Amino acid sequence: MIRVLIADDQALMRAGFRALLDAEDHLEVVGEANDGTSAVHLARCLRPDVVLMDVQMPGLDGIEATRRIAADPDLAAIRVLILTNYGLDSYVFAALRAGASGFLLKDADPADLLHAVTVVARGDALLAPTVTRTLISEFVAGPPPPVPTAGRDVLTAREQEIVELVARGLTNDEIATRMVISPLTAKTHVNRAMTKLYCRDRAQLVVWAYESGLITPRRR
Repeated sequence: MIRVLIADDQALMRAGFRALLDAEDHLEVVGEANDGTSAVHLARCLRPDVVLMDVQMPGLDGIEATRRIAADPDLAAIRVLILTNYGLDSYVFAALRAGASGFLLKDADPADLLHAVTVVARGDALLAPTVTRTLISEFVAGPPPPVPTAGRDVLTAREQEIVELVARGLTNDEIATRMVISPLTAKTHVNRAMTKLYCRDRAQLVVWAYESGLITPRRR
């Protein structure tokens, strides 16, 4: 059973998400928050597996709420899935830097939302290729990033290659096919790279890859 906390300032949106999630046998909505402060408080009290987090909320916004949840060692097992009405813009990078494990627009198909919750809950968070391309575009347009705390020298050549593929939006199965290795071996390399780079999940690995200069964004 995947336990979900919904954080959105619109009661109608919360009700819609609750109805969708509660209809699934493997999902359970354990609480609702109408602002970022309540989201952080309920995350600490309820310890959900996933928080569906709106970006724009009164008081403490979703980005800062995500940052506080991700920074709390006691909440390390909680994954945050960002939901927003806004286009794929700077919110993507801000959310990932804050510690979000995924990013989804509110107009996504219900099936996509259910799939995203399941993926994020199991720790395999990864932006869809279309979102990754937009993230790259935002990265190119923005100011130079800060130097990451962990450098490329901590990774082996094989790990660097795999991190690059992760940042390009490939799944473990796709990486395995590309590199002619087993999916389990690909996952092992990805997990080892995350450990070395202090990345809590694959989404953070994407951010690191671009901030470190491991790969150069491809301009469209």
